[in-house]
Amino acid sequence: MTKKPITRKEEIVQTAEILFKKKGYSAVTMRDIAQAMGIKAASLYNHIQSKQQILSEIIIKIGEDFTEGMAEIVNAELSSIEKLEKIIGLHVKITMKNPSRMATMNNDWMHLEEKIDYYLQLRRNYEESFRQILKQGIEKQELKAVNPEIILFSILSTLRSLYLWIPKKEEIRQEDLLHALGKVLLTGIAK
Repeated sequence: MTKKPITRKEEIVQTAEILFKKKGYSAVTMRDIAQAMGIKAASLYNHIQSKQQILSEIIIKIGEDFTEGMAEIVNAELSSIEKLEKIIGLHVKITMKNPSRMATMNNDWMHLEEKIDYYLQLRRNYEESFRQILKQGIEKQELKAVNPEIILFSILSTLRSLYLWIPKKEEIRQEDLLHALGKVLLTGIAK
């Protein structure tokens, strides 16, 4: 299967996400993006309205990817442990494919303007679905009776920071990371 060529707009977004990861959204200008692409800043506006639009496209796309993945997991006929394994897999796959976008989502979401309410609703819904899986697992005695908020915080903190670690570990295969991370997060390291 041949890959379709990316559009100029997609190229702008990809360039911006790398710069946002490196410097942070606030420190990057449209001129910086244009310079990184070897074009004039004015020509960016033929393809994109603003830096805010770029940020919104990056963050909302990732947020919607997580939301769609979580909906599939919630609706699957699986045990709570299997659902948690799928959630970990979802994070690993999305992060390995998009480390720069994940950095932008984690570090710069608060700079969203008109789309911030939509993003925060996606995030709340995702976390509530995750919380419900944990509560069901505790009720069914598939998980230890630990406060679900502590479990949620512990697992999500690790998953949300994968973008920092993955690019430094190129030798780790996705399948190995999925297996090992699931084992550590869900069963711990004690013998």
